[in-house]
Amino acid sequence: MNGRRLEIHDRIMERVFIDPMTGCWIWQGPTSGTKGRGKNYPRMSLGGQTVAVHLVMWTNEHGYIPGKKQLDHKCRNRLCVNPDPMHTELVTHKERQKRRDRARAGMIGQNGGPLLECEEMSR
Repeated sequence: MNGRRLEIHDRIMERVFIDPMTGCWIWQGPTSGTKGRGKNYPRMSLGGQTVAVHLVMWTNEHGYIPGKKQLDHKCRNRLCVNPDPMHTELVTHKERQKRRDRARAGMIGQNGGPLLECEEMSR
């Protein structure tokens, strides 16, 4: 990892709590707010711009996100910034919608939310 990428990684990790049960890297900094479709996503300032932390972390670790792909939280935790494929994955918009709908239909996990895939593996 070069100097700039390492600096970005370290800056993000300063505000992350690693959940030992799920492996989620929980963002402890600012979010996009508590209302609307894009609520509760991690946000930070980078180069004078407000950016989505999970996208910055993913691109910092894996590179460019192609135009027809979106980053999906497989762990279903919007505050998770873990770039590991167990937590985030590039998918099409259609696949992301299907996963969201399946998760909503099966609200059986923590705090009434869906069971995390990473929780299933730790059992």
